[in-house]
Amino acid sequence: MNNMIKLAVVDDHPIVIQGIVSLINNLENMQVVGSFQSGSALISFLNTHEIDIVLLDVMLPDVNGIELCAQVKKLSPKTIVIAISNHTERSIIMQILQNGASGYILKNASVEELKNGIETALRGELAFSKEVIEIIAKPSVNDLKGRPKFTKREKQILQLIAQGKTTASIAEELFLSPLTIETHRRNMMQKLDVKNAIELINIATEQLLI
Repeated sequence: MNNMIKLAVVDDHPIVIQGIVSLINNLENMQVVGSFQSGSALISFLNTHEIDIVLLDVMLPDVNGIELCAQVKKLSPKTIVIAISNHTERSIIMQILQNGASGYILKNASVEELKNGIETALRGELAFSKEVIEIIAKPSVNDLKGRPKFTKREKQILQLIAQGKTTASIAEELFLSPLTIETHRRNMMQKLDVKNAIELINIATEQLLI
């Protein structure tokens, strides 16, 4: 009984809570120890109870689920947060992940997907329902609009940096001076507002610039 996984469910629709609670309580080694219709009720509970996983709706009456996720992670860093939502906007998914969520599952997911998602998150991996994986893979028009533009030459240099090549070897390969390569690198770092090459590669990969 000690290895029982304790969950909390936060959703402003009692019928949704009821459905999720009955599904989870039928799963082995899992038990819902708290269900809440507001963010403040969850935070009060977390102050006095340890929870392994919070299944969190993105839209709540008193607080945005994206902000609530950050609050939960600050208050209880070990607690895993999985968003359970009807919202399919890529920007919402990315924002809640940036705030520490370990997954995003749509409410139309199957029981199996929810169970797999919880198990995946417990292993320390990111958990998504099938539809969410497709949404993440396809950047929206708005995402593309907000993305900084890299020149053809910058992209070329970026790919070589990503391959671990030095400024000198990139300069030699492209028949440019090391100073020119460094200028391009600095410009790209400025465009993405990063401080070093590792951040540059990570952000550029995230934004599909490489």
